[in-house]
Amino acid sequence: MEEKKFDLNSIIGFVLIFGILIWIMYQNQPSDKEIAAEKAKKELVAKQEAQAKTDKTKTAVLPVAAVTPGDTVQLAQLQKTLGGFAYSATLPSAKESFTTIENEKMILKIANKGGYIVEAKLKEFERFEKGSKQLVELIKDNNANLNIQLQTTDNRTLNSKDLFFEPTLTKVGADQILSMRLKAGANEFLEYKYILKPNEYLVGFDIRSQGLNKVLNSSKPLDLQWDLKSYRNEKSVSIEKRYAQLEYEYDDEKYSSVNHGEGKEDTPEKVSYIAFKQHFFTAILATDKPFEKSKLQSDDLVKDENIDTTFIKQFKATVPLAFTNGEVDYKMSWYFGPSDYKTLKSYDKNFQKIIPLGWGIFGWINQWIFIPLFGFLSSYIAYGIAIIIFTIIIKLAMSPITYKSFLSQAKMKVLRPEITELGEKFKKDPMKKQQETMKLYNKAGVNPMAGCIPALIQLPFMYASFQFFPSAFELRQKSFLWADDLSSFDAVVKLPFHIPLYGDHISLFPILAAIAIFFYMKMTSGDQQMAAPQQEGMPDMAKMMKIMIYVSPLMMLIFFNSYGAGLSLYNFISNLITIGIMFVIKNYIVDTDKIHAQIQENKLKEPKKQSKFQQRLQEVMEQQEATKAQNKKK
Repeated sequence: MEEKKFDLNSIIGFVLIFGILIWIMYQNQPSDKEIAAEKAKKELVAKQEAQAKTDKTKTAVLPVAAVTPGDTVQLAQLQKTLGGFAYSATLPSAKESFTTIENEKMILKIANKGGYIVEAKLKEFERFEKGSKQLVELIKDNNANLNIQLQTTDNRTLNSKDLFFEPTLTKVGADQILSMRLKAGANEFLEYKYILKPNEYLVGFDIRSQGLNKVLNSSKPLDLQWDLKSYRNEKSVSIEKRYAQLEYEYDDEKYSSVNHGEGKEDTPEKVSYIAFKQHFFTAILATDKPFEKSKLQSDDLVKDENIDTTFIKQFKATVPLAFTNGEVDYKMSWYFGPSDYKTLKSYDKNFQKIIPLGWGIFGWINQWIFIPLFGFLSSYIAYGIAIIIFTIIIKLAMSPITYKSFLSQAKMKVLRPEITELGEKFKKDPMKKQQETMKLYNKAGVNPMAGCIPALIQLPFMYASFQFFPSAFELRQKSFLWADDLSSFDAVVKLPFHIPLYGDHISLFPILAAIAIFFYMKMTSGDQQMAAPQQEGMPDMAKMMKIMIYVSPLMMLIFFNSYGAGLSLYNFISNLITIGIMFVIKNYIVDTDKIHAQIQENKLKEPKKQSKFQQRLQEVMEQQEATKAQNKKK
């Protein structure tokens, strides 16, 4: 075993280390001035708290107290410690307290710490558990944050969400004005001002600074950060996820949205408003002075749509607040309310653009036809009946187009034997067959495209309905027959298991719509097969139609099972009316014998000059045949 020896170097090392530690502790002990400042701070806070208890005014805090000469050392020390924003720490508001403002539409709760809204509750709307009396809350339980990163002149970063604001609530007429001030001194502060008017979803929100040009570094803008996790407020998780979106207006009324998915991000310039949109409710931050460049992020929080969930999306926005002459001054506003087209449009800020009405002609149909017509009907009658009458009006307005389409099919049906005969006669010469077929059409006065054009005209109206009904806020929690909510699925049976693509319930209106479209296709398939001549190289039309008769209703059944009952009701009534119109046209309006006689009469007349379309079509066919002949020679 090695013998232990006395190590002088180790002893000297330990002595030196001990001495250094004693020196560090001595150097870091508070000075007499610092001890006095801390004592003065505690005495001042105790004095103000005692005063606050005896103050019987309705304001949230005491008026701002002037700084006495005795507080100079204490204030200077606090400013040195917290970068100039410590004056608020000496006020009674420097505690976890809240100020509530409300009107007929909503209740807003604003915290002293951070100065932002920690609760936004809508008085007129309940969550999807109808009858539970649980109001819709867009903000609660720390699902939202508002923060400004303050860059001080001594290169430090402070977050406004961690600092205490002083609230002062006043009334001007019927308006409630809440001033939240983050103080750096008696007359130096950063202010949030909330202005709530009666019967409004829009809240004025001003941000301004005063006397902070010596405290803040104004060489670059302040970063305003706003984030929110959207609560689930509707019955269908999948539908709410589909329609929850981060929308924004930028660059002089241009409009866009951040794509769905995880980690999606946009960086638009000159943003005038940012909307954290749910399916039927929205939180919007709008500004009179556009943000120069913004960073907008959206993340999906629903990993499995079949599992009950609390949050749907995570929205984040970072926008710059530019300095003007060393100060910040922005006139902004919050909107907390329904995603209702008329309500949003009433504020004249283009908020209605967040409603997904479709692009181009689809949006025009919704904006100028569907919304005004349905709004008029629903203001006088129940919503379910309004959908039925609305559908009848639309289908009757489209009936002349339906008639034109059926008439074209009837003419093609009359010509079918002659077209078949031409096919047999020129079986070995496709080019000649096409030329003779076009001559027959021209001579008989029949346009083979006449049946397609009316169908194409009806398509925009059909697509517009797919956009209108899922976005119609009026249908939310409105019942009809067995459907307790026309904006959501009308489940009549709850399944104990989940069927892929279909769901865990059975909705009745989609079944009725699928049955109606089945009979409609069954009714029209025979006429379409008779009207359309079989072309070489094309699959058997009869087989295709038979397949579509069964595939189309099945697709509708699956697709609409989780959609709103209002859309399924519309499609059910629409198909029923179409069947009725086709029955009347076929049996009481269109006379096949008269059509045949008219065609024969047209053949005796001098053929009409071919239209430019027919000429172009014939040229294309001739070019194709010439190309085929040339390839065969090679």
